[in-house]
Amino acid sequence: MQLPEQISPEQMVSFRAMSGSRRLRLAEQLYWSARRMKTEGLRSQHPDWSPERVREEVRRLFSNART
Repeated sequence: MQLPEQISPEQMVSFRAMSGSRRLRLAEQLYWSARRMKTEGLRSQHPDWSPERVREEVRRLFSNART
């Protein structure tokens, strides 16, 4: 398995030592953090958009996202 450049071997050991529920909570926190960053980015790029338009675009982008 090839590790992404951002993850050190020490971090990988730490992640593997976490319980499944802890990893799930961490993944959820990262997901919501990414949504907040995308929301703020869209607000910055499109100051004329309504809050609803921004929410709809974030929803659309995340529902169509692929890894």
